[in-house]
Amino acid sequence: MKTEIREIKYLKKRNIANIFKTLFPKQAHSLSILFMLMFFSFVILFFRIAITKTLYYTFLVWNIFLAIIPYVITMYLSDKKKLNKISFILAFGAWLAFLRNAPYIITDLYHLSRSTFNIIWIDTLVISAFAITGMFLFYFSLFQMKNLLLSFLSRKVSEALITTTIFLSAFGVYIGRFLRYNSWQILSHPQQLFSDIINMILHPITNKEVWLFTLLFGFFLQLGYSVFKRLKK
Repeated sequence: MKTEIREIKYLKKRNIANIFKTLFPKQAHSLSILFMLMFFSFVILFFRIAITKTLYYTFLVWNIFLAIIPYVITMYLSDKKKLNKISFILAFGAWLAFLRNAPYIITDLYHLSRSTFNIIWIDTLVISAFAITGMFLFYFSLFQMKNLLLSFLSRKVSEALITTTIFLSAFGVYIGRFLRYNSWQILSHPQQLFSDIINMILHPITNKEVWLFTLLFGFFLQLGYSVFKRLKK
């Protein structure tokens, strides 16, 4: 009995941050932030369901799950003591394919056009909460990948590759939102995607909205990355 009481007291003293620090010492700080953001996102979604009696925005749960995948990949790689180059390249490819799902959630704001005056306030809160969580997942994963790249490449090359990745993610958001390609299709059926990309490259004027979106959204993501980098310092 005394042993059980001691165990209960011990668990009460352990908070979420300490648990993360024990399980994932390198990512404890970012995990605690992400936990709070996701907790708030799910709570506000629950209130939205209770108020409207509909499950319309539950697709955000799936979107945030896809956004978590690249972070899980970099978290796993960061905790490995030794990285094999071939395994790292394969992991990098999978990470890149799923990374755009994190900032993609911002574009879910277009669903606000279907909201009514009475509930647009909570719809805005729900999408914004999930979008902010997605952005934190995006930048935390980017910084983890940058640290991993430094094991193989110089700082300048790593930074250039991260910048390229940011703009590729912006392009990925476009093909996901407007061409309706998801990450699973990119990995399982890349032929049609490559055909569309070649068409965009060969006919840049006809597809000018693609490159305009990629540049503007890419600069937006790059600005956020620069802000995060300064805050990290």
